[in-house]
Amino acid sequence: RGLTHNLQPVVMVADKGLTENVMAEIESALDRHELVKVKLRSDRETRAGWAVEIAELCKAENVHTIGQVASFFRRNPKKPVIDLPK
Repeated sequence: RGLTHNLQPVVMVADKGLTENVMAEIESALDRHELVKVKLRSDRETRAGWAVEIAELCKAENVHTIGQVASFFRRNPKKPVIDLPK
């Protein structure tokens, strides 16, 4: 969780929800950075649903969610970017 502290959201999900283009951007960001923040602009229940859906569809771990920001991690098997603390 500490590694996400200084990150800025790279994708924003708003009125149109998890469209194909938004999911493609999240996938691309996870491939490049492994650890990403996503801004979720909606009510609490919708945000929680989006966070679960993103994690499932992208096969990523939801590191944590605070307010309108959710952080996700997915290891890149070919080119690992982040050294996780042991």
